[in-house]
Amino acid sequence: MNDNDLSRLCIHTITTKSWQLETAIEKYLNKGINGISVWRNYIEGKDLGEVRSVFEKNEIKVVSLVRGGFFTGITSKERQEAINENKRAIEEAAGIGADMVVLVCGATPDQPLENSRQQIRQWIEEILPFAISNNVRLAIEPLHPMYADTRSAINTMDQANSMAEYFDSDHVGVAVDVYHIWWDQNLKNEILRCGINNNLFAFHLCDWRNPTRDLLNDRTIMGEGVIPIQEIINFVKEAGFQGYNEVEIFSNELWAEDQDQFLDKIVNAYLKYEY
Repeated sequence: MNDNDLSRLCIHTITTKSWQLETAIEKYLNKGINGISVWRNYIEGKDLGEVRSVFEKNEIKVVSLVRGGFFTGITSKERQEAINENKRAIEEAAGIGADMVVLVCGATPDQPLENSRQQIRQWIEEILPFAISNNVRLAIEPLHPMYADTRSAINTMDQANSMAEYFDSDHVGVAVDVYHIWWDQNLKNEILRCGINNNLFAFHLCDWRNPTRDLLNDRTIMGEGVIPIQEIINFVKEAGFQGYNEVEIFSNELWAEDQDQFLDKIVNAYLKYEY
């Protein structure tokens, strides 16, 4: 039991999808949640300085901006567009006061996965100086292999660790999402490896529903699925992680519920674990 300590709880705006940013801030703070990870569509078209002022006025921590990445492509035009878009994401993060952009790295089905991985490494290298100049960290998120066709060619903690270690930079690390990596037989060693190299930038929580009815939008609340949540939390603790625990849930079913009740369920589930 976590003794009602919500000081390290962060909610992704996509989790309470229907709430506008201002509503999400108000609702999270009313529950004692002082961390928020912002999906880019929630600030689209807004003045970044004004958005930052709202966060600062409400004293809520912007943990990360989600998401950058999608680096891969067949043509040089596609790849250049990806670079430009990632630079915009970095500028947005800096503008709203987030020091981290989460990278969903991308994959292109019409080329070998290794080609996509080479492109990912190359284009992270391309944007890294820009990230450093804006004091924004880049967190590589390995995605479950079911997304290797179009969403990410980085599918294991080993691949993410190796990518981060290639750069050997305090501005490139890894985002660990339980939904994507819980099945890995080498998970403990890879999370500890991540921590040893100071590359454990982010930790995302949800659960894997059984049976899963939709491979994208059917996650569930921690403790209601098959992921060994506490075991992975323990690995992350042993790795020295002291950042925010970010709840990121995509669920058509849960989005259709009363979102205040949904948020209550998240908080109650979160408090069942020892961080």
